[in-house]
Amino acid sequence: MWARAATAYLRLVTEMRPRACIALPVPLDVEARLGAACSIELVSERDLSAALPLAEGLLISNAVPVGEALFERAPHLRVVSGFGVGYNNVDLDAANRRGILICNTPGVLNDAVADLTMGLILAFARRIPENSAFVHARRWGVAALPPFGFDLRGKTLGIIGFGRIGIAVAQRARPFGLQVIFHDVLDGARPGFEDCTYCSLDDLLRHSDIVSIHANLTPETHHLISARELEVMKPSAVLVNTSRGPVVDQAALAAALRTGQIAGAALDVLEVEPPDPSDPLLGLPNVIALPHVGSATHETRAAMLDLAVTNLIEALSGREPPACVNPEVLPMALQPRRHTPV
Repeated sequence: MWARAATAYLRLVTEMRPRACIALPVPLDVEARLGAACSIELVSERDLSAALPLAEGLLISNAVPVGEALFERAPHLRVVSGFGVGYNNVDLDAANRRGILICNTPGVLNDAVADLTMGLILAFARRIPENSAFVHARRWGVAALPPFGFDLRGKTLGIIGFGRIGIAVAQRARPFGLQVIFHDVLDGARPGFEDCTYCSLDDLLRHSDIVSIHANLTPETHHLISARELEVMKPSAVLVNTSRGPVVDQAALAAALRTGQIAGAALDVLEVEPPDPSDPLLGLPNVIALPHVGSATHETRAAMLDLAVTNLIEALSGREPPACVNPEVLPMALQPRRHTPV
């Protein structure tokens, strides 16, 4: 009898724990950590919909659309923890109306993205892809070398978006002798970065040899760089984008690159990912394109997962998580919404 009572009690306690739907592949130690705090259901993104009716928390990639359609199927939902810093996949107004907390993973990927940004700048400046392809094609010694690149020292780097990652790029630019100018929604000098000059967007585009984008994707920054902005840039300038693809009007960029309006582009992000194989941008010789790998190091991805899991567990446990984008809903989101076992 006591054994049956103990089993029933344990079942009741388990059922009363917050329910979390995990739509990311996680290692066994992370699964155990989640299981110690929540009643978890592991699903694929394709099968996510069936798990929503009981879910109080979701752990998902930022490729999953999060809006009214998802919220309608998840009446108990309190927190969505995204694996990534961007949250343009989220209808934030709808989440706020429903008191659903949206969490992300800022900060932990700053170094990785800034390192890749400098890598792209160096790759374009020194024509590393062309020279590597030249040797692999066994043309060394039988054909003329690719054209020379250019030195970074003395050039002007314009950074659009002077937040965590933009500042990390500025720090890396200093040893290369680059002069840094920046544009941001918050104007004025930054303490510790008095050598970096704030300017208007047009002035930045007009004077920069390299333009590097580190802006969040919002309705205001969608196609922030389009045909008009590209016309302002120097014909010798290079555009680097490691933020979000839709910040740049890709059709306008392809046209500018085809005509030599600007010298080139180095892109880790595109408007549509993965791109259509027929996308004209992919066939241009003055483009370096990567498959959105800004945070793709073992260490950074592990740190991102750790923060995403911490956000989920803390919120479902009634505590403020370390990183949320709509803290105004915390009083409602931290309260359980399922008061009886199901």
